[in-house]
Amino acid sequence: MDFSTFSKPLHLSGLANKITPVINCFSRMTPETKRKLMMRIKLITILLFAACLHLSASSFSQSISISEKNASLETVLNKIEQQSGYDVFLQTELLTKSTKVSINVKNTPMDKVLDKVFKDQPFTYAIVGHTIVLKEKTATKTAIVITAAAGVITGKVVDADTKEPLVGASVLLKGTSKATSAGLDGSFKIDVSEATNPVLVISYIGYVSKEIEVADKTKLGEIGLKSSATGMSEVVVNGDVAIDRKTPVAVTTIGPEFIAEHIGAQDIPELLVGIPGVMVTAQGGGYGDSRISIRGFSSKSGNGNVAFTINGIPVNDPETGAIYWSDFSGITDVASSIQVQRGLGASKIIIPSFGGTVNITTRSTDMQQGGYVSQTIGSDGYEKTAVLISTGLNSNGWAATFQGSRNSGNGFADGLNFLGYNYFANVSKVLTPNQTLSFNIIGASQTHGQRAEESIADYQQAPQGIKWNYYDGVKNGQEYNPYNNFFSEPLVSINHDWTINDKSSLSTVVYGLFGNGGGGDIGGSVAVGDLPRIGNFYTPLDFDAVQRTNAASADGSASTYIYDSHDQTNWYGLRSTYKTILGKYIDLSVGIDLRYYVGNHYDEVSDLLGADYVQYNYSGNPALGTASGNINNPVYNAVVGSKIDYYNRDYVESGGAFAQAEYSKNNFTAFATLSGSEDADKRTDFFNYLNSDPNQTSRWVNYTTYQAKTGANYNINSQMNVFANIGYLTKPPYFGNVFENYTNQINKSAITEKLFSYELGYGFKTSDFSAKVNLYRTQYSDRAFASSYSDPTTEQLYTANVSGVGELHQGAELELKYRPIKEISVGGMLSLGDWYYTSNAGPVSVQNNQGAVIGTVKQIYLKNEKVGDAAQTTAAAFADFNVLPQIKLGVIYNFYGNYTSYVPFQNYTSANLQPYKIPNYSLWSVNGVFKFKMAGFDSELIATVNNLLNTKYISDSEDYSGAGQASGVSVYYGLGRVFTTGLKVKF
Repeated sequence: MDFSTFSKPLHLSGLANKITPVINCFSRMTPETKRKLMMRIKLITILLFAACLHLSASSFSQSISISEKNASLETVLNKIEQQSGYDVFLQTELLTKSTKVSINVKNTPMDKVLDKVFKDQPFTYAIVGHTIVLKEKTATKTAIVITAAAGVITGKVVDADTKEPLVGASVLLKGTSKATSAGLDGSFKIDVSEATNPVLVISYIGYVSKEIEVADKTKLGEIGLKSSATGMSEVVVNGDVAIDRKTPVAVTTIGPEFIAEHIGAQDIPELLVGIPGVMVTAQGGGYGDSRISIRGFSSKSGNGNVAFTINGIPVNDPETGAIYWSDFSGITDVASSIQVQRGLGASKIIIPSFGGTVNITTRSTDMQQGGYVSQTIGSDGYEKTAVLISTGLNSNGWAATFQGSRNSGNGFADGLNFLGYNYFANVSKVLTPNQTLSFNIIGASQTHGQRAEESIADYQQAPQGIKWNYYDGVKNGQEYNPYNNFFSEPLVSINHDWTINDKSSLSTVVYGLFGNGGGGDIGGSVAVGDLPRIGNFYTPLDFDAVQRTNAASADGSASTYIYDSHDQTNWYGLRSTYKTILGKYIDLSVGIDLRYYVGNHYDEVSDLLGADYVQYNYSGNPALGTASGNINNPVYNAVVGSKIDYYNRDYVESGGAFAQAEYSKNNFTAFATLSGSEDADKRTDFFNYLNSDPNQTSRWVNYTTYQAKTGANYNINSQMNVFANIGYLTKPPYFGNVFENYTNQINKSAITEKLFSYELGYGFKTSDFSAKVNLYRTQYSDRAFASSYSDPTTEQLYTANVSGVGELHQGAELELKYRPIKEISVGGMLSLGDWYYTSNAGPVSVQNNQGAVIGTVKQIYLKNEKVGDAAQTTAAAFADFNVLPQIKLGVIYNFYGNYTSYVPFQNYTSANLQPYKIPNYSLWSVNGVFKFKMAGFDSELIATVNNLLNTKYISDSEDYSGAGQASGVSVYYGLGRVFTTGLKVKF
């Protein structure tokens, strides 16, 4: 719109519905007084708007009802302003030229009413944002065309594939410095009245920029930007990505900018601490050892009920369901998004997503040439060097991206030194305009120290405080921690994406994971607590003294040695999804999901500590097995590299199919998903059975599982939506519950675990404010738990098989975001959970290592006990300040409360136990970003500080007695203050 007819700026114009004395008073003010007054008015407006955010969108209804005859224009505009919530601005002299208005309308759209009002007036109007602006009609026909083409342009910037709003996307008027950014819902408005042929340049980090000629349009509608990685479409099809205001699940997505600005020296899950229902702890503080819980469901080994997928590929351990973040520690360098789906989620395949799913989407084919080099340093000797190079997509349809990094540091606590090499590569070929083929590899090779949980008293008495490590030692004058982890497990995949026609597509991924590594520990006849130390109990273990003791052994055998628990795993999988459109409104997806896994597990001597060998003779029942030694070599002197203790090969396979129908019309979407899978486990035991024994390999143990879920979303208007979902899921018991006593003996009480869940959600979103509310209720049935433990008196292994356990997880979640002005964003979340056991269990049989029942626990008193190991109340708040275009500062606050310690099932042998609750705690973190040019290259300096106030707090607790006494629990203390500073240069 052409504003050239205005004799003075809009903000100095009079209001149409104000009385004449006020108008005259305003016109007599000095320009400086007027400027100050308007600043105050704007401030008051912002504050009033913040106080009224709870009002629904209906408060700003644009349907007008007026009945007036020969009324003044001022009277009519006053009523329109009252009913619509829009402001009216004009030049005061225009009122004197106005004519009387006669109008009779009922529930008529505001623009139609305004057309009638101004039909015979000597001036016209324009809607600028939330304001009705009056101006004189232009004199020529040509000027009218220009007016229609110019003015305030509106639109919404979204991801072209996921439809997620790209908050903060840049909108630039080409050839000028005038720019704006997209709001919380992706919407924007920009005045292009000064341009003759306006062109907008839309850009966002990690996306291909787009230029749009405005022409005669004032509403550009939805503008989709394609990810600079062309593989995104494949991920959406195969990766089950949820779309806000369409997919009826509770979902939160973080993008590459947030990841880069907050990751620092943290693990992947620590980026997610501000999401409702999510709790993350660093456990012992080892590199990549973090764990995550979603709505009270854990990612721990043997109870992994949080699914983790990379580009739609499930990477939870097939035997335990655990997530090992250190295997993919470099993925944050190449992640284009991390999406957390809480509850049922959008997955079509059967994965351990009882609590939720973490979906990581990586960059694939970079369409643009470029890359970066970065260097980060931090506390505790942290260093990271990273390089990324992309060739871009050439004229022959080839593209390649390579990324690598090196991480090292001392770790927060004693003995947590780490070294990791991370790598990523993608090579893609556009075969035809409708087909692409891409090869991907991502992985990490790392080693890092670990530590075990200890008593609160020991941490308090240790001179090192919460940095004390029970296992840390000294060997040959150097720090030496035998309690460590080392592993490498690259994920290799080949993706084929084929757009068959305008209605159908086929996406297929073939993948493999190849793992090799393990964890170290101390073995021998001497307990760790009795080993020599260089001083008192809190000083390092003296491995030099241990070596002298072993060297003095009369027969050369080791009383103490170091061993590694090895895992060699190979996974293979195929997932193929066919998608087609049925009629106008139904999208149908069908596919297959095939997986095969084999894992070799054994202990191996790694350090004899000055001895010649380890005497490791077999002991146990040859028929039923044991937990120690090799029956095929019963008298065994093991040396470095020898297998000891156990050696078994585990097989897990599954084959499934799925179908999903999605109906979408106007503001309503609904889906129904049905999936089924046949799962099987098998075990070969090389140590507990003679090579001639046919029982050395078990039979396949089969479980049939399925999931059925449905949901719907309705967009009430452009601001509000509601959704609901309901589902029933089953999954097989984990491998450790299928076979007893670490033998091939099958646990007959192990059955499929079941989950029934339903959820309601509400969303409200404008350009400045968004809110999400979720209510959920989840019933977890037939949970099984096989707990094995050693009796120190008899030195025998016992197993307690607990099954049929029921849990109820229910709660409410709230997310808020508000951007009062373009430079400031604030928000927060609140999550209130109520998770408890719904029934007692039992009787529970206790078996010895020969499979004989030696006792029975009549009842396990679980009913109404809280599900432990996660905070049931969490809250967060954040604020981001764009101090200058080049400088951004952020602060985050997190609160954790109502955390009940973990108690093993079999220890609830009496009613009304009250396990220990850790004290509530709060954490602060800050970050800053400075963007600048270095030798002509875009560069940024990023700083992070986590646990800013160096708060001392307990993050994890296990109360094995369930007595609730602080003196009887084993804990991890959370990490203290940790900081990083990094420089990234892009080219």
